[in-house]
Amino acid sequence: MKNDKKNNQYRVNEQIRVREVRVVGDDGAVVMPTRQALDLARQKGVDLVEISPNAQPPVCRLIDYSKFLYQQKKRAKEMKAKQVKVEVKEIRFGPQTGENDYNFKLKHAKEFLLDGNKVRAYVFFRGRSILFKEQGEVLLLRFANDLEEYGKVEQMPQLEGKKMAIFIAPKKAGVAKKSQQKMDREKREAEAKEAARQAKEAETANEEPVGGGLFANARISEEALKKLTENND
Repeated sequence: MKNDKKNNQYRVNEQIRVREVRVVGDDGAVVMPTRQALDLARQKGVDLVEISPNAQPPVCRLIDYSKFLYQQKKRAKEMKAKQVKVEVKEIRFGPQTGENDYNFKLKHAKEFLLDGNKVRAYVFFRGRSILFKEQGEVLLLRFANDLEEYGKVEQMPQLEGKKMAIFIAPKKAGVAKKSQQKMDREKREAEAKEAARQAKEAETANEEPVGGGLFANARISEEALKKLTENND
């Protein structure tokens, strides 16, 4: 039933009963009587498909109808794949959440934001703990600050009944990951420079001071004295 509805959304061939149509193709568009367009479609072994019925005159294409439906289905599938589904992930705190529990939930929030999801973090006040709402607000603001690299605050902490919630949206995809990659690259470059410096120092330490300094001057003087003695002889 669903496929029949899909197939019947376009009028084809004799189903097109207007007087004239605008036939579009790679070479442009031509307005012609519908009967002439049908004859042209038969000559080419294709169908006359009405793709824009509300235009004046209606717009049609000369194409194999089954191929046309396949292209439409493929295009719809590609558009659906490009759409990013954003989910809202919730993280719950108590007004006196411990440090370990806080860090555990902070880690999950980073993962949610990196995946492109929004985060709704809230503090639930049970019974008389509503007296600590200022403490809950401080916790949520700290949470947003610790996630600054990964997301931006869409809504500041607001009290909703027994809950105080904050909304955090992800930053552009890959921002945090790129920062990590940059830090890793800089670390590798620093290690390479340090290794090169140590190698150079080791090479300098192994060099013998031949051919320069006082030793070189002494050797030159000795050779000059020897030559002068030979000439005098």
